[in-house]
Amino acid sequence: MRIKSLERLRQEAAESNENTLKRSLGAFNLVAIGIGVIIGAGLFSLTGIAAANHAGPAVTLSFVVAAVGCAFSALCYAEFAAMVPISGSAYTYAYATLGELFAWIIGWDLVLEYSVGAATVAISWSQYLNRFLSNYGLHLPPQLMLSPFETATGADGSTVSGILNVPAVLIVVLITSIIIRGTSGSAIFNAIVVTLKVLVVLVFIALGWQYIDPANYQPYIPANTGTFGEYGWSGVLRGAGVVFFVFIGFDIVATMAQEAKKPQRDMPIGIIGSLVVCTILFVLFGYVMTGMANYTEFKNSAAPVAIAIEKTPYRWLGQLIIGAILIGYTSVILVDLLGQSRVFFSMSRDGLLPKTFSEVHPRFRTPWKANVLLCVFIGLFAGFVPIRVVGEMTSIGTLLAFVMVCLGVLILRKKQPDAPRAFRTPWVPVVPILGILTCLVMMVSLPGDTWLRLVIWLAIGLAIYFAYGKKRSKLYLSTVRDDLDHPRAAQD
Repeated sequence: MRIKSLERLRQEAAESNENTLKRSLGAFNLVAIGIGVIIGAGLFSLTGIAAANHAGPAVTLSFVVAAVGCAFSALCYAEFAAMVPISGSAYTYAYATLGELFAWIIGWDLVLEYSVGAATVAISWSQYLNRFLSNYGLHLPPQLMLSPFETATGADGSTVSGILNVPAVLIVVLITSIIIRGTSGSAIFNAIVVTLKVLVVLVFIALGWQYIDPANYQPYIPANTGTFGEYGWSGVLRGAGVVFFVFIGFDIVATMAQEAKKPQRDMPIGIIGSLVVCTILFVLFGYVMTGMANYTEFKNSAAPVAIAIEKTPYRWLGQLIIGAILIGYTSVILVDLLGQSRVFFSMSRDGLLPKTFSEVHPRFRTPWKANVLLCVFIGLFAGFVPIRVVGEMTSIGTLLAFVMVCLGVLILRKKQPDAPRAFRTPWVPVVPILGILTCLVMMVSLPGDTWLRLVIWLAIGLAIYFAYGKKRSKLYLSTVRDDLDHPRAAQD
């Protein structure tokens, strides 16, 4: 339960040498990183699901409710990121408030979430690439698009077994090589990708606006069927729960704090700014989509946007959306790998993982060994494991981190009320408590196998911590030295 003091964290954040990360990110880069991971394929699928099954045209209100729920946690993240501008995000904040064991649990869990997320997105990226190319008559061999445990129907009608999902592996390797070469280069690449992705969303909104039928908004909030969550105001709330997971990702901005040029100013801008921009885009997107087609048409559809596009003469817009999904997945993989390696870097620097993972490249000033290890680990998952086994990119670990950060703000405001804070979470304790409650409700709504995976992974992590990290923790070793230097200890 030993706690890492704020003074010690600030000293580490102020260090600048060949073994520290390079500060090269401005406010725009941080906002772009947040947008890069928030806007993914979920926008194009979950919006239709939430509208068809729960909220109807009022899915726009669901987006607002979900954004407000995320904002509670985002404000808490912003306070910590400005106070302690160091990589590690929720792991570091837990270390400063709840203690080393809780910090390890959060860090270890985030490693899993980012790994599973990146692998799952890479596999989906491969599938969308195949669909994109097939529209131009280009067909990749199915053996090189599937894992060895999957089969597909070949061109001659025969059953073909997969060998290796080559595109999924290649995209992981490509993104890792970009990340290793420097955070500024990664930020530029991400900014370009995010710009293209946002442009596609804006094109859909601008062109679709002309084909809105006001009759599709009647009634704006459909009458409840008698079952909680099926339309009515309860449907708006249930829809918020569905689209809530579209917003998750802004927390990865906090992992980049040690690479921000002016973290006290830019970290709150990056975290809150990305959330605000995405909320505006999502509300407009949902409004146009449910205006172009009646929400009932989206039922049982895996591609609700395609239904809306059919209402226009712009058939090419469907191909553009697939391109946007590919671009979106690319930026999600990049930001996932960036955030994961920074959590690994922080845990290694604290002595909880081997030192090799916090070694910085002499030229690029990036944790390249951690990047390579994670590339191999995620590449193997993406290439050899079916997507149904890897599982959907769930958010239970991120939600657990949100709870810890909100709790950390409450604890630190109580224990150290006079500590300097460049940004202060407003309306404490109301905002942190609402953040905790919102995230707990979302966690309870997740399926049981997600909880089982979390428990098994944490059990493995605790075994590693007590076998390796506990006695090698730098905080533990410094405590031992302080005890030995004490006059009474020396006399004994």
